[in-house]
Amino acid sequence: MPSSEPISGPSPRSAGLANAVVARLKQLIYDGEFRPGDRLNEAALALRMGTSRGPIREAMKVLAGLGLVTAIPNRGVFVRQLSLREMSEVYELRALVFGHAAERACEHLSEAHKRQFEQLLRAMDEACDADDGTRYYELNLQFHALILSVANNRRAQQAYDDYVKELHLVRRRYFDVLGHMRRSNVEHRAIYDAIASGDPVRARGAAELHVLSGRTRLLANFEEPLAAQPTTPSRQP
Repeated sequence: MPSSEPISGPSPRSAGLANAVVARLKQLIYDGEFRPGDRLNEAALALRMGTSRGPIREAMKVLAGLGLVTAIPNRGVFVRQLSLREMSEVYELRALVFGHAAERACEHLSEAHKRQFEQLLRAMDEACDADDGTRYYELNLQFHALILSVANNRRAQQAYDDYVKELHLVRRRYFDVLGHMRRSNVEHRAIYDAIASGDPVRARGAAELHVLSGRTRLLANFEEPLAAQPTTPSRQP
């Protein structure tokens, strides 16, 4: 006879540990200690972080969902690689969806949304003043996500989220440059001003220009071309 006892999920402690491991691995990847193509050794990471392999495995699943790592059967988990062509194509699609979302957001903007936008813009200015690229990047993601949310198109939001995940690795280091952060937030303000003014044409144009300008600045500051990176994962920490 089947047991009537409920099946328990992860304990708060184990869930908290996995979240901490996710945060630590994200930072190591963003900081470049683990580079595109590097194999993430489960046993070595568990030893380094003083934990069992369980939280490492859970963290890998989360990182895969974020588009930061790729699991290859019978080989392991690797930091994701993206070619210049792939990145450029994703940026083009992302610009189209973001422009559409900004246009639609003009129809659904509320006073509560305006307060959220203003709060995010101020917080990003503060992150610029503190030269805090990590903080700015997270707030930047929230700003873009808010526009997609206000647009009220779930399919567009899902598509945009997928594109963002693919670009995390290359976009994150771009925000460690103070001038990039400030220009980015000037563009954010232009998008918000157009949405708040109820001008869908200007909102779409500003949103598309923001994404494509980001691509241009990003490509101009690569120390080594992505196309030169090996397509077959080989390195191991």
